[in-house]
Amino acid sequence: MAESGDNRSLEQVRADIDAIDREIQQLISRRARCAQRVADIKLAEVQAAREAGEAETEVVYYRPEREAQVLKRIIDRNEGPLEGETVAHIFREIMSSCLALEKPLQVAFLGPEGTFTQAAAIKHFGHAALCVPQGTIDSVFAQVESGECNYGVVPVENSTEGMVSHTLDNFMDSGLKISGEVELAIAHHLLVASHTGKDDITRICAHQQALAQCRNWLDGHWPHVEREAVSSNGEAARMALEIPGVAAIAGDMAADLYGLEKLAENIEDYADNTTRFLVIGREEVPPSGRDKTSIIVSSRNKPGALFTLLDPFRKAGVSLTRIDTRPSRTEKWAYVFFIEFEGHLQDENIAAIVAELEEQSILLKPLGSYPRAVL
Repeated sequence: MAESGDNRSLEQVRADIDAIDREIQQLISRRARCAQRVADIKLAEVQAAREAGEAETEVVYYRPEREAQVLKRIIDRNEGPLEGETVAHIFREIMSSCLALEKPLQVAFLGPEGTFTQAAAIKHFGHAALCVPQGTIDSVFAQVESGECNYGVVPVENSTEGMVSHTLDNFMDSGLKISGEVELAIAHHLLVASHTGKDDITRICAHQQALAQCRNWLDGHWPHVEREAVSSNGEAARMALEIPGVAAIAGDMAADLYGLEKLAENIEDYADNTTRFLVIGREEVPPSGRDKTSIIVSSRNKPGALFTLLDPFRKAGVSLTRIDTRPSRTEKWAYVFFIEFEGHLQDENIAAIVAELEEQSILLKPLGSYPRAVL
């Protein structure tokens, strides 16, 4: 009798789940129809502006600050038992699919397919975005600058290996703005083709950052095998599939995409290995209420120059989240500083800091204000 009662209870719970699923599906459809209405309203507004002879404008479908606010509210009001970030990931995919009904976003990323940069692009924009692989960071910038892609995703720093200098250098000449950031936990695996054994490996390939992040593990397990830095971990995975004797360091996405086997898992030297990526676009992003700002600044070469640049932040009580240096391209033994800090350029205290820096520096270039990573 107890078993029969348990079965009836189980069937009732399953019936409840089915009913809830139908309700969720109906609500998602309602949300999608609202997204279509939003697209119609935006198109009508732009058309009216054109007919009135106003300046030509594009329809802005994606609003980074709006999505950041929505995801933050989802996490804040989560009641469990699912984790807040898990629920936010689900909503990210719903939002991505709804946005695609308005217009699918084209997002350039450092390719080929299977790189961590592609994983970061999907994490930020969802699977409905059209991810377009590029061979170099320069090409990602070029695709966005030309309008071929709406946004781009590029790596900017790793928690153990520091800044990606090539990304910083591209900002020197580019007019693009930072539209967002993505933080991605990095798990590296040693990948081989199915027919490759341990004794067959003669070369281990990966992006130079990945090789650096796994240096101690490689020294301990494969000290006598050649290591080769290639353009990306995705490229390394392709080589492992096609070239005998090559093993690749890459992640789960590359392993699945190229059908590679994991000879060893989680070989990164530090368990909390994380890479931060920047989302680049052509438009400035309005305040979300939880923002960062990045600038490039160069001061006159004199004693105390760096202190002079940083002191306005101290006086205003604004926290710096990153500072890095790159050689100046116009003066020998001179440097430019990449400074990242909390707040938005439209905030009164941030605007005052920027105004003071303009008086003290020979170069000041705002790279944009953008929502802090939510997920």
